Amino acid sequence: MVQIWGDTAEGFEPVREAFARNFAAYGELGAAFALYVHGRKVVDLWGGDARPEVGSRPAPSAPWTADTAQVLRSVTKGLTATAALLLAERGKLDLDAPVTRYWPEYAAAGKGATTVSHLLSHQAGVPALDVPLRLEDVLTWEPAAAAVAAQAPAWEPGTAHGYHPYTFGWLVGEVVRRVSGRTLGQYFAEEIARPLGLDLWIGLPAEAAPRVGRLVDLPAPEAARTGPTGLRLRPKQSVRDAYRDPASLTARSFASVRARVDLNDPAVQAAEIPGAGGIGTARSLARFYAALIGADGSAAPLLGDEVLKRALGPVVSGPDRVLIVNSTFGLGFWRHGPTAPMTSPAAFGHPGSGGSLGFADPDLGVGFGYVTNGMQPGVTGDLRSRSLIRAVRSCLGLDR
Repeated sequence: MVQIWGDTAEGFEPVREAFARNFAAYGELGAAFALYVHGRKVVDLWGGDARPEVGSRPAPSAPWTADTAQVLRSVTKGLTATAALLLAERGKLDLDAPVTRYWPEYAAAGKGATTVSHLLSHQAGVPALDVPLRLEDVLTWEPAAAAVAAQAPAWEPGTAHGYHPYTFGWLVGEVVRRVSGRTLGQYFAEEIARPLGLDLWIGLPAEAAPRVGRLVDLPAPEAARTGPTGLRLRPKQSVRDAYRDPASLTARSFASVRARVDLNDPAVQAAEIPGAGGIGTARSLARFYAALIGADGSAAPLLGDEVLKRALGPVVSGPDRVLIVNSTFGLGFWRHGPTAPMTSPAAFGHPGSGGSLGFADPDLGVGFGYVTNGMQPGVTGDLRSRSLIRAVRSCLGLDR
């Protein structure tokens, strides 16, 4: 049995039980979970192996500790979006302006009418690249930004939406760079992470590298295949077909980099990959989302009411041309729904491929942060995060 460490406030014991059950029943290897409610951290848990070996479950060779950080995958997109929204909050970025106001080269291939809000809401039409990037392009930023600027859109920007798995980060990140004069990672660190004391990075500093756990690909547990609790966790045939067809927009979007990016590679972790390469702790992820709604104990929310309301939208909802399911997005954030369940319809945040999840719920005053190194199949969460969500709802008296 895996030892679970950390604290739970009185009344939140079921969350600890759910976290432990993830190891016993749902294939968890190493993970952490934290929860803020109305300005108070009520859950801070961790357990398992930070650097597990593939195909075996020996005693942890590197036990997960209170300070272990983990690659967040697409959870990073919520951090990236917030950097742009903070510029809007400060009057330096107009969300309705054409991207070309800040990035003239983006007018190429008929994209001159694309707005900043189109980038943030996955309406830009540039989820895939005709010429996939090389790893060296990703590590040096400028070639990736140039590639998305030159790419012809797959649909007229603003007329449809489709998840941008990698390109979202370079699209939004380059606008932040042009407006602020700093890279996305620098801006996030200096204006958001450091003021709040967060262990969240887009571009890992060398001194933090020893704290990072190792990602391991895992099959879904048997429970996920049988679909307990009535949740559909196996993708529809149309979704499976889209991922398997190398010519589909779905497959091409998830293959925007020619060789698969190894997120365990120290060089990759040090690079700024704002669509998928952020790194952080569950504790800091939960506080980040709590800070967005003023539920972390700070004097004021990270974003003002007007910008936050605009960001939450929802801006687009319905068939997603890349994911081949319905999705609902605000400006950079998933909204609660069947595809990306959170605690209530008011919730917003972002899942990461493999299982990690961060979100806020302004109605419930919740900041939620879950990180894992056991990469199970799926883009929008799995039984582990959903089990934690159900436990949180129960503790808040919502499912009694």
